Amino acid sequence: MPRPLLTIADCGINLGDRWLLRGADLALHAGDRLTLVGRNGAGKSSLMKLLSGQREMDEGSLWVAPGTRIAYLPQAPKIHPGKTLRAIVTAGYDAAAVGRPVPTHQADAILMKMGLDPDRLSDGLSGGEARRVSLARTLHTEPDVLLLDEPTNHMDLPTIEWMEDLLRQHRGALLVVSHDRAFLRNLGTGIIWLHQGKLRRREGHFSEFDDWSECILAKEALALHKIDRRIASEIKWSREGISARRKRNQGRLRELATLRKERAKLGGATQKIMRMATGTAEGGGQMVLEGIDLSVSVPIPTRQKIKTDNKPARCQILSHFNLLVRRSDRIGIVGPNGIGKSTLVRVLLGLQQPDSGRVREGFGLLHAYFDQKRETLDQASSPWTILTGGNRDTVKVAGKIKHVTAYLRDYMFDDHKMTQKVSTLSGGEQNRLLIAKLFSQSHNLLVLDEPTNDLDLETLELLQEVIADYDGTILIISHDRDFLDRTVTALLVFEGDARVVSHSGGYSDYLRRRMIAENRQIARTGNKSKGKASGIFRKSRDSKKDEAKAAKRSTRLTFRDQHALDKLPGEIEQLTIAIAKLEAAIADPALFSNNPGKFNQAVAALTTARNKKDEKESKWLEIAERAEALTAVKDPHP
Repeated sequence: MPRPLLTIADCGINLGDRWLLRGADLALHAGDRLTLVGRNGAGKSSLMKLLSGQREMDEGSLWVAPGTRIAYLPQAPKIHPGKTLRAIVTAGYDAAAVGRPVPTHQADAILMKMGLDPDRLSDGLSGGEARRVSLARTLHTEPDVLLLDEPTNHMDLPTIEWMEDLLRQHRGALLVVSHDRAFLRNLGTGIIWLHQGKLRRREGHFSEFDDWSECILAKEALALHKIDRRIASEIKWSREGISARRKRNQGRLRELATLRKERAKLGGATQKIMRMATGTAEGGGQMVLEGIDLSVSVPIPTRQKIKTDNKPARCQILSHFNLLVRRSDRIGIVGPNGIGKSTLVRVLLGLQQPDSGRVREGFGLLHAYFDQKRETLDQASSPWTILTGGNRDTVKVAGKIKHVTAYLRDYMFDDHKMTQKVSTLSGGEQNRLLIAKLFSQSHNLLVLDEPTNDLDLETLELLQEVIADYDGTILIISHDRDFLDRTVTALLVFEGDARVVSHSGGYSDYLRRRMIAENRQIARTGNKSKGKASGIFRKSRDSKKDEAKAAKRSTRLTFRDQHALDKLPGEIEQLTIAIAKLEAAIADPALFSNNPGKFNQAVAALTTARNKKDEKESKWLEIAERAEALTAVKDPHP
């Protein structure tokens, strides 16, 4: 094994009333790509600050190999105002240490990849933009040890996938804190688990974390159960027998005190358990929302504006867009940052007006909206006041009255934070508060705009379970691929040029279908290049494995498969036309009032047509994938 670049030994961090970390050992070597996981508040960010030299430890030692360069991306980066983004990024580059001039062209390339203008001044950056600038600065310094705390927050999918490729090429040590399971699976080669103030390390794929951690938790629970039984037995003995045998039983009293100390060290009694529930969706009809011929544009940011005829330039994000959202639909919305995802949901909820077209709400619609900017949280109020309005001490959740203190404890809030200003809470705490607020309201439509930012893995898993049990309708904007795969059954994909395309399934299903279609198009045009896929998403690494497996199953297509491959595109086209006609019929506001029976028949026919289209598309894509794999086997070296 190579010499370590950085080590901590017997490290401890004391918060005054408790040890956040104690007896911790960790060594980072060149080539390590480690994921640091643990609950919110476990001490992950504190450990990262300690490793980067931004905070002191209360006991133990830190050693850094001579000449080692360390770069750290914090959760809440601070950007100095009044400088160009290029100057901010290149300020962290030590030309003397690296031995060559500052590569400003690399800084420009990284910034532009993140959708940022290198010549733009740093004044007025949003939180997400400041984070991207800080990440660009961190990557540009070419460090030996790279410490990233939630690098995927506020990043879109193309940027996350680009960042994965870049970080895989990093030759030094990498330690990452992230809630994005797909990011961790694709990147990490080892796991550091911060649990109960201890660090546990395991080499291997992140997908093995759940089984590994559950095994440890089961052993801890068994140990706690045994020691609790011994303590109970000793307490009973001490009460019944000590008065008669005081002198000769002092040893057993000392043993009881020792057991209590051991129990305190295990800490199981103080470990918090988060609870979350939405309750039953309240009323509402089968039709939830309908967008009819929507066109929406937004002003182009000032730094990019080109005025024509004294009118400010605008960017078209939706053009003649139609959408029907039905009860129990679970729809994910994806696309690059700034393309219009949040604007779409705001238009659907009536919070913003379209340029043309209209939105029709279903009967009894009650929506709960999680906005990624947390604008509904009054930063000067306390969690207590936000949930109760300041004039009571209870909330109604899932039809039951609950004291606000107990409710906030369910969401992992310490008692002293319940009356603090929201502005003093961390990003994760503010997100949990916003979720708690939404779930205490009556609703039958949940709209979640980037709900995963700043949440730990356990909170995310619980949120996924709640969404799975929810019997209402859900719209989710997210860049978390794993979260989308676990929560939605359909996608609306912004593909540029004001185009929004619907797809059935989760993100992985969409990516697989897109790659098959693109590869088929390449085959038709005779382009044999092996370049990366076009569009806003790139090919998944698993698709090559799928192709290889398909090639092994057969050496040629059956007559039935070939017939289906030729016939299905025409059938899909006919269904597409039929769906468009049915959607146009349903869009007529007079249809329901004049002929409710015909309206219901049209809705049923539309559902049937969409299901048939999905089935035929899935079948065609499966056969096309198999045909492509067979072609690759026959001609492995084109």
